[in-house]
Amino acid sequence: MLPQAVLVALVVGQLLAAGAARELAGNAAEAGAAAILQGTDPRAAARDALPGWSNDRVAIRVTGRVVRVRLRPVAVIPGVADRLVATVEADAGPER
Repeated sequence: MLPQAVLVALVVGQLLAAGAARELAGNAAEAGAAAILQGTDPRAAARDALPGWSNDRVAIRVTGRVVRVRLRPVAVIPGVADRLVATVEADAGPER
């Protein structure tokens, strides 16, 4: 019974890490879109909105007025984190 409980705990932990990565990616994408509206660097704003542990796990792309953040979660279960990558886009809207 104990091995099954450990497996369930690991799976739940990995899903929580994936959910946190999605939330962080969304916040970073929105920060980048807000930077576009303010006339500052969207890539730097998105990176600044992320915690330090994500530096080697993130890809930020700015295309026009759209900021796309792709964040790989922390691996609780080896090999699974790569399959749970969070990708979020934020659009700064049309130019005025």
